[in-house]
Amino acid sequence: MSVELTDDQQKVSDTVREFADTVVAPVAAKHDAEHSFPYEVVAQMAELGLFGLPFPEELGGQGSDYFALCLAVEQLGRVDQSVGVTLEAGVGLGAMPVFRRGTEAQKQEWMPQLASGRALAGFGLTEADAGSDAAGTKTTATLDSGEWIINGTKQFITNSGTDFTRLVTITAVTGTSTREDGSTKKELSAILVPTPIAGFTVEPGYDKVGWHASDTHPLTLTNVRVPEENLLGERGRGYANFVQTLDEGRIAVAALATGAAQGCLDESVRYAKTRNVFGRSIGSNQSISFKIARMQARAHTARLAFYDAAARMVAGRPFKTQASIAKLVAGEAAMDNARDATQIFGGYGFLNENPVARQFRDSKILEIGEGTTEVQLMVIARELGF
Repeated sequence: MSVELTDDQQKVSDTVREFADTVVAPVAAKHDAEHSFPYEVVAQMAELGLFGLPFPEELGGQGSDYFALCLAVEQLGRVDQSVGVTLEAGVGLGAMPVFRRGTEAQKQEWMPQLASGRALAGFGLTEADAGSDAAGTKTTATLDSGEWIINGTKQFITNSGTDFTRLVTITAVTGTSTREDGSTKKELSAILVPTPIAGFTVEPGYDKVGWHASDTHPLTLTNVRVPEENLLGERGRGYANFVQTLDEGRIAVAALATGAAQGCLDESVRYAKTRNVFGRSIGSNQSISFKIARMQARAHTARLAFYDAAARMVAGRPFKTQASIAKLVAGEAAMDNARDATQIFGGYGFLNENPVARQFRDSKILEIGEGTTEVQLMVIARELGF
Protein backbone atom coordinates (compact mmCIF):
# COMPACT_ATOMS: atom_id res chain seq x y z
CA MET A 1 0.00 0.00 0.00
CA SER A 2 1.01 3.61 -0.45
CA VAL A 3 1.77 5.52 2.73
CA GLU A 4 1.46 8.86 0.96
CA LEU A 5 -1.59 10.90 1.84
CA THR A 6 -3.79 12.30 -0.91
CA ASP A 7 -3.94 16.07 -1.34
CA ASP A 8 -7.30 16.18 0.46
CA GLN A 9 -6.01 14.05 3.33
CA GLN A 10 -2.89 16.18 3.67
CA LYS A 11 -5.04 19.30 3.73
CA VAL A 12 -7.10 17.90 6.62
CA SER A 13 -3.95 16.96 8.53
CA ASP A 14 -2.29 20.34 7.94
CA THR A 15 -5.41 22.32 8.82
CA VAL A 16 -5.97 20.49 12.09
CA ARG A 17 -2.25 20.65 12.93
CA GLU A 18 -2.34 24.45 12.67
CA PHE A 19 -5.56 24.54 14.71
CA ALA A 20 -3.98 22.32 17.36
CA ASP A 21 -0.89 24.52 17.62
CA THR A 22 -2.69 27.88 17.66
CA VAL A 23 -5.96 27.14 19.47
CA VAL A 24 -5.69 23.90 21.45
CA ALA A 25 -2.12 23.97 22.78
CA PRO A 26 -2.22 27.46 24.38
CA VAL A 27 -5.10 26.50 26.73
CA ALA A 28 -4.37 22.80 27.24
CA ALA A 29 -2.45 23.23 30.50
CA LYS A 30 -5.15 25.51 31.92
CA HIS A 31 -7.99 23.07 31.28
CA ASP A 32 -5.86 20.18 32.51
CA ALA A 33 -5.09 21.95 35.79
CA GLU A 34 -8.70 23.05 36.27
CA HIS A 35 -10.19 19.70 35.15
CA SER A 36 -12.47 21.79 32.94
CA PHE A 37 -14.09 20.85 29.64
CA PRO A 38 -12.75 23.10 26.83
CA TYR A 39 -16.06 24.38 25.51
CA GLU A 40 -14.47 27.22 23.53
CA VAL A 41 -12.10 24.82 21.78
CA VAL A 42 -14.81 22.28 20.97
CA ALA A 43 -17.01 25.04 19.55
CA GLN A 44 -14.23 26.00 17.14
CA MET A 45 -13.73 22.32 16.25
CA ALA A 46 -17.41 22.24 15.31
CA GLU A 47 -16.98 25.35 13.16
CA LEU A 48 -14.13 23.61 11.33
CA GLY A 49 -16.46 20.72 10.59
CA LEU A 50 -14.38 18.14 12.43
CA PHE A 51 -17.37 16.34 13.95
CA GLY A 52 -18.80 15.80 10.48
CA LEU A 53 -15.67 14.61 8.68
CA PRO A 54 -16.72 11.00 7.90
CA PHE A 55 -20.40 11.69 7.21
CA PRO A 56 -22.16 12.56 3.92
CA GLU A 57 -23.12 16.12 3.18
CA GLU A 58 -26.82 15.29 3.01
CA LEU A 59 -26.69 14.43 6.72
CA GLY A 60 -24.78 17.59 7.61
CA GLY A 61 -21.30 16.11 7.29
CA GLN A 62 -18.20 17.03 5.32
CA GLY A 63 -18.37 14.15 2.86
CA SER A 64 -14.93 12.78 3.70
CA ASP A 65 -14.18 9.45 5.41
CA TYR A 66 -12.96 7.76 8.58
CA PHE A 67 -9.31 8.09 7.52
CA ALA A 68 -9.71 11.88 7.55
CA LEU A 69 -11.18 11.68 11.05
CA CYS A 70 -8.16 9.68 12.22
CA LEU A 71 -5.77 12.25 10.76
CA ALA A 72 -7.58 14.99 12.68
CA VAL A 73 -7.52 12.99 15.91
CA GLU A 74 -3.78 12.37 15.47
CA GLN A 75 -2.99 16.06 15.21
CA LEU A 76 -5.13 16.96 18.22
CA GLY A 77 -3.57 14.19 20.31
CA ARG A 78 -0.14 15.61 19.55
CA VAL A 79 -0.88 18.57 21.84
CA ASP A 80 -3.86 17.52 24.00
CA GLN A 81 -5.27 14.02 24.28
CA SER A 82 -8.38 15.24 26.11
CA VAL A 83 -9.44 17.26 23.08
CA GLY A 84 -8.49 14.43 20.75
CA VAL A 85 -10.59 11.86 22.59
CA THR A 86 -13.53 14.28 22.73
CA LEU A 87 -13.58 14.23 18.94
CA GLU A 88 -12.81 10.51 18.67
CA ALA A 89 -15.56 9.47 21.08
CA GLY A 90 -18.04 12.05 19.85
CA VAL A 91 -17.81 10.74 16.31
CA GLY A 92 -16.72 7.11 16.66
CA LEU A 93 -18.79 6.10 19.69
CA GLY A 94 -21.48 8.77 19.63
CA ALA A 95 -22.51 9.55 16.07
CA MET A 96 -21.17 6.59 14.09
CA PRO A 97 -23.56 3.96 15.58
CA VAL A 98 -26.51 6.16 14.59
CA PHE A 99 -25.09 6.58 11.09
CA ARG A 100 -24.30 2.88 10.69
CA ARG A 101 -27.45 1.33 12.16
CA GLY A 102 -30.04 4.04 12.64
CA THR A 103 -33.36 4.09 10.84
CA GLU A 104 -33.89 6.84 8.31
CA ALA A 105 -35.97 8.72 10.87
CA GLN A 106 -33.26 8.36 13.53
CA LYS A 107 -30.56 9.58 11.15
CA GLN A 108 -32.63 12.55 10.03
CA GLU A 109 -33.27 13.52 13.64
CA TRP A 110 -29.79 13.08 15.06
CA MET A 111 -27.10 13.19 12.40
CA PRO A 112 -27.36 16.90 11.47
CA GLN A 113 -26.98 17.80 15.15
CA LEU A 114 -24.07 15.42 15.78
CA ALA A 115 -22.23 16.03 12.52
CA SER A 116 -22.35 19.78 13.02
CA GLY A 117 -21.04 19.56 16.57
CA ARG A 118 -24.15 21.30 17.92
CA ALA A 119 -24.75 18.20 20.03
CA LEU A 120 -22.55 15.49 21.54
CA ALA A 121 -23.41 11.83 22.00
CA GLY A 122 -21.95 9.10 24.19
CA PHE A 123 -22.13 5.31 24.17
CA GLY A 124 -23.00 3.53 27.41
CA LEU A 125 -21.65 -0.03 27.40
CA THR A 126 -19.33 -0.39 30.39
CA GLU A 127 -20.67 -1.36 33.81
CA ALA A 128 -19.07 -2.45 37.05
CA ASP A 129 -19.11 -6.09 35.90
CA ALA A 130 -19.41 -5.61 32.14
CA GLY A 131 -17.21 -4.22 29.42
CA SER A 132 -15.18 -6.63 27.35
CA ASP A 133 -17.39 -9.28 29.02
CA ALA A 134 -20.77 -8.02 27.86
CA ALA A 135 -22.45 -11.07 29.41
CA GLY A 136 -22.07 -9.26 32.71
CA THR A 137 -24.46 -6.48 31.63
CA LYS A 138 -27.10 -5.85 34.28
CA THR A 139 -28.86 -2.81 32.84
CA THR A 140 -32.31 -3.87 31.65
CA ALA A 141 -34.84 -2.50 29.18
CA THR A 142 -38.39 -3.80 29.33
CA LEU A 143 -41.15 -3.02 26.83
CA ASP A 144 -44.30 -1.54 28.33
CA SER A 145 -47.11 -0.03 26.25
CA GLY A 146 -44.81 0.96 23.39
CA GLU A 147 -42.00 2.25 25.59
CA TRP A 148 -38.70 0.90 26.84
CA ILE A 149 -38.28 1.20 30.60
CA ILE A 150 -34.55 1.26 31.33
CA ASN A 151 -32.92 0.60 34.69
CA GLY A 152 -29.24 0.24 35.50
CA THR A 153 -25.88 1.97 35.80
CA LYS A 154 -23.01 2.68 33.41
CA GLN A 155 -19.38 3.61 34.06
CA PHE A 156 -16.61 5.56 32.32
CA ILE A 157 -18.93 7.12 29.71
CA THR A 158 -17.18 9.81 27.65
CA ASN A 159 -19.06 12.95 26.55
CA SER A 160 -22.04 12.00 28.73
CA GLY A 161 -22.33 15.10 30.90
CA THR A 162 -21.47 18.21 28.88
CA ASP A 163 -23.82 21.15 28.49
CA PHE A 164 -24.60 20.03 24.94
CA THR A 165 -24.75 16.25 25.38
CA ARG A 166 -28.06 15.35 23.78
CA LEU A 167 -27.87 11.60 23.30
CA VAL A 168 -26.44 8.51 24.99
CA THR A 169 -26.83 5.09 23.40
CA ILE A 170 -27.33 2.47 26.11
CA THR A 171 -26.75 -1.28 25.83
CA ALA A 172 -29.26 -3.22 27.91
CA VAL A 173 -30.63 -6.70 28.43
CA THR A 174 -33.93 -6.80 26.53
CA GLY A 175 -34.66 -10.49 27.04
CA THR A 176 -33.11 -13.95 26.97
CA SER A 177 -32.71 -16.69 24.40
CA THR A 178 -32.19 -20.42 24.80
CA ARG A 179 -29.11 -22.18 23.48
CA GLU A 180 -29.17 -25.69 22.00
CA ASP A 181 -27.85 -27.12 25.27
CA GLY A 182 -30.77 -25.62 27.16
CA SER A 183 -28.82 -22.81 28.81
CA THR A 184 -29.99 -19.22 28.54
CA LYS A 185 -28.20 -16.30 26.93
CA LYS A 186 -28.83 -12.63 27.54
CA GLU A 187 -30.31 -10.70 24.63
CA LEU A 188 -28.44 -7.38 24.41
CA SER A 189 -29.82 -4.45 22.45
CA ALA A 190 -28.85 -0.82 21.93
CA ILE A 191 -31.34 1.94 22.71
CA LEU A 192 -31.13 5.68 22.05
CA VAL A 193 -31.67 7.77 25.18
CA PRO A 194 -32.06 11.52 24.53
CA THR A 195 -30.83 13.77 27.32
CA PRO A 196 -31.86 15.33 29.57
CA ILE A 197 -34.73 12.97 30.39
CA ALA A 198 -36.52 11.95 33.57
CA GLY A 199 -34.70 9.25 35.51
CA PHE A 200 -31.37 9.78 33.74
CA THR A 201 -28.75 10.97 36.24
CA VAL A 202 -25.25 12.07 35.33
CA GLU A 203 -23.20 11.33 38.43
CA PRO A 204 -20.20 13.49 39.44
CA GLY A 205 -17.21 13.15 37.14
CA TYR A 206 -14.26 10.95 37.96
CA ASP A 207 -11.01 12.15 39.52
CA LYS A 208 -8.82 10.64 36.80
CA VAL A 209 -5.05 10.23 36.50
CA GLY A 210 -5.17 11.88 33.08
CA TRP A 211 -7.52 13.17 30.38
CA HIS A 212 -8.53 15.85 32.89
CA ALA A 213 -10.29 17.97 30.27
CA SER A 214 -12.29 15.06 28.90
CA ASP A 215 -15.88 14.68 30.11
CA THR A 216 -16.29 11.25 31.75
CA HIS A 217 -19.09 10.20 34.13
CA PRO A 218 -20.91 7.26 35.66
CA LEU A 219 -24.60 7.21 34.78
CA THR A 220 -27.67 6.02 36.65
CA LEU A 221 -30.90 5.16 34.85
CA THR A 222 -34.01 4.78 36.98
CA ASN A 223 -37.22 3.93 35.13
CA VAL A 224 -36.11 5.93 32.10
CA ARG A 225 -38.86 5.71 29.48
CA VAL A 226 -38.17 6.12 25.78
CA PRO A 227 -40.30 5.17 22.74
CA GLU A 228 -40.02 1.62 21.38
CA GLU A 229 -38.75 3.06 18.09
CA ASN A 230 -35.60 4.27 19.89
CA LEU A 231 -34.19 0.76 19.47
CA LEU A 232 -30.94 1.18 17.51
CA GLY A 233 -30.41 -1.58 15.00
CA GLU A 234 -31.81 -5.06 15.31
CA ARG A 235 -33.05 -6.24 18.68
CA GLY A 236 -30.60 -8.69 20.24
CA ARG A 237 -27.70 -7.47 18.09
CA GLY A 238 -26.49 -4.81 20.51
CA TYR A 239 -23.24 -6.52 21.43
CA ALA A 240 -22.34 -7.62 17.90
CA ASN A 241 -22.91 -4.09 16.63
CA PHE A 242 -20.88 -2.61 19.45
CA VAL A 243 -17.96 -4.91 18.63
CA GLN A 244 -17.95 -3.45 15.12
CA THR A 245 -18.02 0.04 16.61
CA LEU A 246 -15.03 -0.86 18.79
CA ASP A 247 -13.10 -2.26 15.83
CA GLU A 248 -13.48 1.06 14.05
CA GLY A 249 -12.82 3.04 17.21
CA ARG A 250 -9.54 1.26 17.82
CA ILE A 251 -8.14 2.78 14.64
CA ALA A 252 -9.02 6.27 15.84
CA VAL A 253 -7.56 5.57 19.29
CA ALA A 254 -4.39 4.34 17.56
CA ALA A 255 -4.30 7.65 15.72
CA LEU A 256 -4.72 9.49 19.02
CA ALA A 257 -1.86 7.47 20.51
CA THR A 258 0.32 8.13 17.47
CA GLY A 259 -0.26 11.85 17.93
CA ALA A 260 0.74 11.55 21.58
CA ALA A 261 3.91 9.66 20.65
CA GLN A 262 4.74 12.32 18.06
CA GLY A 263 4.07 15.14 20.52
CA CYS A 264 6.51 13.64 23.01
CA LEU A 265 9.08 13.24 20.24
CA ASP A 266 8.69 16.85 19.10
CA GLU A 267 9.08 18.22 22.62
CA SER A 268 12.12 16.03 23.27
CA VAL A 269 13.89 17.08 20.06
CA ARG A 270 13.32 20.74 20.87
CA TYR A 271 14.51 20.40 24.45
CA ALA A 272 17.53 18.24 23.63
CA LYS A 273 18.76 20.85 21.14
CA THR A 274 18.32 23.84 23.45
CA ARG A 275 19.13 22.46 26.90
CA ASN A 276 22.85 22.95 27.59
CA VAL A 277 24.76 21.07 30.28
CA PHE A 278 28.55 21.20 30.74
CA GLY A 279 28.87 23.55 27.80
CA ARG A 280 26.95 21.55 25.19
CA SER A 281 23.41 20.49 24.32
CA ILE A 282 22.18 17.32 25.96
CA GLY A 283 21.26 16.05 22.49
CA SER A 284 24.95 15.76 21.66
CA ASN A 285 25.13 12.90 24.17
CA GLN A 286 24.56 9.59 22.44
CA SER A 287 22.44 8.29 25.29
CA ILE A 288 19.94 11.09 24.63
CA SER A 289 20.09 11.07 20.83
CA PHE A 290 19.63 7.30 20.71
CA LYS A 291 16.67 7.51 23.08
CA ILE A 292 15.08 10.09 20.78
CA ALA A 293 15.87 7.95 17.73
CA ARG A 294 13.88 5.12 19.31
CA MET A 295 11.02 7.53 19.95
CA GLN A 296 11.04 8.44 16.26
CA ALA A 297 10.95 4.77 15.29
CA ARG A 298 7.98 4.12 17.58
CA ALA A 299 5.96 7.06 16.25
CA HIS A 300 6.73 6.12 12.65
CA THR A 301 5.72 2.49 13.17
CA ALA A 302 2.52 3.47 14.97
CA ARG A 303 1.58 5.81 12.12
CA LEU A 304 2.12 3.12 9.50
CA ALA A 305 -0.04 0.73 11.53
CA PHE A 306 -3.03 3.03 11.83
CA TYR A 307 -2.70 4.20 8.22
CA ASP A 308 -2.90 0.57 7.12
CA ALA A 309 -5.93 -0.20 9.26
CA ALA A 310 -7.72 3.01 8.22
CA ALA A 311 -7.01 2.42 4.52
CA ARG A 312 -8.38 -1.12 4.78
CA MET A 313 -11.49 0.10 6.53
CA VAL A 314 -12.41 2.82 4.02
CA ALA A 315 -11.71 0.41 1.14
CA GLY A 316 -14.19 -2.08 2.58
CA ARG A 317 -11.54 -4.71 3.28
CA PRO A 318 -11.23 -6.79 6.49
CA PHE A 319 -9.47 -4.72 9.14
CA LYS A 320 -10.31 -6.19 12.55
CA THR A 321 -6.85 -7.65 13.19
CA GLN A 322 -5.06 -4.64 11.72
CA ALA A 323 -7.09 -2.35 14.01
CA SER A 324 -5.98 -4.36 17.04
CA ILE A 325 -2.35 -4.30 15.86
CA ALA A 326 -2.53 -0.54 15.40
CA LYS A 327 -4.12 -0.02 18.83
CA LEU A 328 -1.50 -2.26 20.47
CA VAL A 329 1.53 -0.75 18.74
CA ALA A 330 0.41 2.86 19.01
CA GLY A 331 -0.73 2.62 22.64
CA GLU A 332 2.61 1.19 23.70
CA ALA A 333 4.46 3.77 21.58
CA ALA A 334 2.64 6.60 23.33
CA MET A 335 3.38 5.26 26.80
CA ASP A 336 7.03 4.47 26.00
CA ASN A 337 7.63 7.84 24.36
CA ALA A 338 5.99 9.66 27.25
CA ARG A 339 8.20 7.85 29.72
CA ASP A 340 11.36 8.57 27.72
CA ALA A 341 10.39 12.21 27.18
CA THR A 342 9.86 12.67 30.91
CA GLN A 343 13.31 11.21 31.53
CA ILE A 344 14.91 13.50 28.97
CA PHE A 345 13.33 16.57 30.59
CA GLY A 346 14.55 15.45 34.02
CA GLY A 347 13.06 17.42 36.89
CA TYR A 348 11.18 19.68 34.48
CA GLY A 349 9.43 16.61 33.11
CA PHE A 350 8.01 15.91 36.56
CA LEU A 351 6.10 19.20 36.62
CA ASN A 352 2.45 18.90 35.66
CA GLU A 353 2.61 22.13 33.68
CA ASN A 354 5.04 20.50 31.24
CA PRO A 355 3.37 19.00 28.13
CA VAL A 356 5.35 15.77 28.44
CA ALA A 357 4.16 15.32 32.02
CA ARG A 358 0.58 15.66 30.82
CA GLN A 359 1.27 13.17 28.02
CA PHE A 360 2.75 10.78 30.60
CA ARG A 361 -0.41 10.91 32.72
CA ASP A 362 -2.72 10.80 29.72
CA SER A 363 -1.04 7.97 27.83
CA LYS A 364 -1.68 5.13 30.25
CA ILE A 365 -5.36 5.00 29.35
CA LEU A 366 -4.36 4.36 25.73
CA GLU A 367 -3.34 0.87 26.83
CA ILE A 368 -6.72 0.37 28.54
CA GLY A 369 -9.60 2.21 26.82
CA GLU A 370 -11.55 0.72 23.88
CA GLY A 371 -9.98 -2.66 24.56
CA THR A 372 -6.99 -3.26 26.79
CA THR A 373 -3.59 -4.34 25.50
CA GLU A 374 -4.49 -7.86 26.59
CA VAL A 375 -7.71 -7.78 24.54
CA GLN A 376 -5.75 -6.68 21.46
CA LEU A 377 -3.33 -9.56 21.96
CA MET A 378 -6.28 -11.93 22.29
CA VAL A 379 -7.76 -10.70 18.99
CA ILE A 380 -4.41 -11.03 17.20
CA ALA A 381 -3.77 -14.47 18.68
CA ARG A 382 -7.19 -15.71 17.55
CA GLU A 383 -6.37 -14.62 14.01
CA LEU A 384 -3.28 -16.85 14.27
CA GLY A 385 -5.43 -19.81 15.23
CA PHE A 386 -4.97 -19.83 18.99
